[in-house]
Amino acid sequence: MSNKDLQGKVSSPKITHKDDESQFSIHGFLGLVSFSTILPLNIHSTIPEMAKFTFIWPIIGAFIGIIAGVFGWLLVYPLHLSQLLSAALIYSLAISFTGFHHLDGLVDFGDGLMAHGDPKRKIEIMRDKRIGTGGLALLLIVSLVTVTSITSLSAVYILPAIFVSEVAAKLSLVTCATFSQPLKDGTGQYFINNMDWKLLTGSVTLCIILGLLGFNYMGVTGSYTGVIGILGGLVSGLLMVLITRRNFKWTNGDILGASNEMGRMLSILFIVIFISWSV
Repeated sequence: MSNKDLQGKVSSPKITHKDDESQFSIHGFLGLVSFSTILPLNIHSTIPEMAKFTFIWPIIGAFIGIIAGVFGWLLVYPLHLSQLLSAALIYSLAISFTGFHHLDGLVDFGDGLMAHGDPKRKIEIMRDKRIGTGGLALLLIVSLVTVTSITSLSAVYILPAIFVSEVAAKLSLVTCATFSQPLKDGTGQYFINNMDWKLLTGSVTLCIILGLLGFNYMGVTGSYTGVIGILGGLVSGLLMVLITRRNFKWTNGDILGASNEMGRMLSILFIVIFISWSV
């Protein structure tokens, strides 16, 4: 989730006491949907309004997962495309449907990780608009692992696995936000400040339910594979917190966006490993 992308889709943030105490509103939720997808909702919400709904971001992930999962099912069954080509197209839809916002954060995160120096210097590199070797390398790694993991799935698992992985991606973001120290001049601070362990518990519970539903009502019955996929998202968020504290100390929107992409990757990878162990 890139700071510059976020600022382009919402109205200019003016931090006031009234904003901080703004109540939940459907306008804020639709604003978060608008930011999270390329849907032409024409909703211009303030960042504080959207941030109030950080804890239920996985619901938006579920919507994205249904779109990408159904698309994958169509590719594999009616169109009978190869697994590799289908996986590449599914991944392409997933990242483009979100407007590449989180992918931009992943690239910036990779550049910051590769930089030498103290946390302040690494954050400066991460905010640089130029793309470096670290960003390209991390993008390549995450993309390759994600696509090959999807390729490794049997056709019957495509729809539920893609659905669960998008839920898990948002859980990774939410988990990272919960345990992070916000960068004071970044837009990510609003999402971080609106999360705590109680809200995270609710998010995890919601995601587990969605994971169970995903694999028990989408062509695969009696399976806890979906919960394993959700666990991948949770682990991803925690790993991102550890990596961020060691390298950057503070968390901004780019790091939250990167956690989304890492969460999707680890979720599908966990699912593939669990299925292979269960055979």
